[in-house]
Amino acid sequence: MNNKTLKLKHLLKEGLDAVLISSVSNIVYLTGYCGFSYLQREAFLVITKKENYLITDGRYSEAVSDISGFELLEVSSTRRLEYILKYLSEEKKIKKIGIDENDLSVAEYRKIRKYFKTTNLKDLQNLRAIKDSSEVKSIEKACKLGDEAFDSILKKLKLGVTEKQIAFELEFFIKREGADISFPPIVAFGTNSSIPHHQTSDKRLASRRSGLKTNSIVLLDFGVKLDNYCSDMTRTIFFGKANDKFKKMYKTVLDA
Repeated sequence: MNNKTLKLKHLLKEGLDAVLISSVSNIVYLTGYCGFSYLQREAFLVITKKENYLITDGRYSEAVSDISGFELLEVSSTRRLEYILKYLSEEKKIKKIGIDENDLSVAEYRKIRKYFKTTNLKDLQNLRAIKDSSEVKSIEKACKLGDEAFDSILKKLKLGVTEKQIAFELEFFIKREGADISFPPIVAFGTNSSIPHHQTSDKRLASRRSGLKTNSIVLLDFGVKLDNYCSDMTRTIFFGKANDKFKKMYKTVLDA
């Protein structure tokens, strides 16, 4: 049993038989396995005082079979999730289970409450909040690579280049170094830089079909994912010579 799983055991208070983990981020944190989709529900964890279960389908059986401290409960067309829940309730005597109310869908909640008395646990939001020394090192590595990516991309900012081309160069540099992106890079030129989460595009700016123009604001928002830990960097630079108006705006935001 790893230390991260032990951190969860304090939630098993008197009268609570198990905790159901549904968030992919929490599953990655507790098992170290990062192959489940963030867009689809492909796995659950059930943590009890003595045993831990990983519920998923046969596509992942081989990949998760060697995860220490977890017993695999495989879902199939003939052994659906409801069968697993009933098995845990009747055979493993799990009657009251804690859930993360911020992650489950209404349909999933309805299935679960057929077999267990549920308790909503907001504590799970803070499960990963305090990092140990190895986690801090992973974050530092991700931040360092982010700094290197930023230094590299400054050399790619040239007249006519598009936002999407710069976003590609960022992603290419990060993946070439053996890491991944935390999220799709946001690159915004000119007035686009004021739009929250601007959708980076390859549209040419100005009537002359030029891309990046001289004396333009460039916003870069990107991150590096390394060893399952992420960095996140936002930088605003000026391509050309900054005027007094821009300098005042920049300093106002910096001071704030």
